Amino acid sequence: MARSSGQRLLAHDRRLGVRFVAGADEAGRGSLAGPLVVAGVLLDYETLRGARVRPLAGLNDSKQVAPDDREVLFHAVAGCASGISVRIVSVREIDHSGLHRSNLAALRAVLSDLHPPAEACLVDGFRLGASAPPHEALVDGDARSAAIAAASIVAKVVRDRVMRRLDALYPRYGFLSHVGYITPAHSEAVRVFGPSDLHRRSFQAACYEAA
Repeated sequence: MARSSGQRLLAHDRRLGVRFVAGADEAGRGSLAGPLVVAGVLLDYETLRGARVRPLAGLNDSKQVAPDDREVLFHAVAGCASGISVRIVSVREIDHSGLHRSNLAALRAVLSDLHPPAEACLVDGFRLGASAPPHEALVDGDARSAAIAAASIVAKVVRDRVMRRLDALYPRYGFLSHVGYITPAHSEAVRVFGPSDLHRRSFQAACYEAA
């Protein structure tokens, strides 16, 4: 019988041979509007067995999971994880400090938040520097590690919820559908109404030039 995506990702982390594995990932890095959301998830592989681990069978990179299934997995991760940390990086901070620097700082923070300290910290693709907990930058980590995939799910679900609530305050831009990413409709709205204070002005976007 073929293994589920979750079983494959969990097997990767178990092969590390330690009890506590932390994963960190972000959502909204490529968005034109709205915050960056960074999550850290701590998994305890000593207790993550049997019925406790079954809800994670469908775990995968959030980009590979349908929105309704992401919500289900969000609750599964919340029920299975030993710790979760979320940092929301504002548009103001992104424009002031730069996206990459803000992202690395938040990734360092969520890993440092988790207790007990993980014996293995995995980050999706980024090296965070000496001030971060010891960690491994894992290329395509959200499709390889359960801890990173869990962080990916948490970050994506939290960010989508934030953007859909903000749609009520900024109804002209269509955040309910595209959650801040660039689409033809989003670009046209910026051209017509101008950028809102949720738009990242440090980004080079053609729709800003025409606004």
